[in-house]
Amino acid sequence: MSIIIRIMRNDAKIITLGAVADVRQGYPFRGAIPEAPTGNVRVIQMKDLTRAGLRDCDSLITTEVDGRKGPDWLRDQDLLFVARGTSNYAVLLDDPPQRTVCSPHLYVIRVTQLQRLLPGFLAWQLNQLPAQRYLHQSAEGSHQLSIRRTELEKVEIRIPPIEQQRAVIELERTANAEREALKALINNREAELAAVAERLLG
Repeated sequence: MSIIIRIMRNDAKIITLGAVADVRQGYPFRGAIPEAPTGNVRVIQMKDLTRAGLRDCDSLITTEVDGRKGPDWLRDQDLLFVARGTSNYAVLLDDPPQRTVCSPHLYVIRVTQLQRLLPGFLAWQLNQLPAQRYLHQSAEGSHQLSIRRTELEKVEIRIPPIEQQRAVIELERTANAEREALKALINNREAELAAVAERLLG
């Protein structure tokens, strides 16, 4: 994989996001989402997401939705994009629960040309500096920043060969695993030190 990374060139085709993916707003709830403990629809909200992904499927609120036409349910490999606030980022959904929608403060990005663009690579690219710089510049508002769908669709996306996209995805996965391992190690060491302090100084 490191060889592939080294030989990557910067001449990948450039295209706008809207040309390779559908972008739509989350389910149009009016006002606060009415929680229904016995409801059979799950809702992903901004608070349920981190840059690493969905926090916990079991903690999603449940509700009911009206209308004869059912919602466009979230699918495996859809991306959710946080378009409000000071931190705007994309999250790849990995096999979300059935009958799940997201709040209207999130955009759903569904890649339409999977033979050219891997969703995982797109999520990674949207979170990198070039796309983030454009999105920050196009955001509206002073206190509560917001990004319009039309601006998100204009983000320029580079499309290298699929093999290189897979290599980047694997590299990011490895980095995330190393980050989690280091975090666990630090937490364990701090727990040890706390136990030592309790024994010696308590």
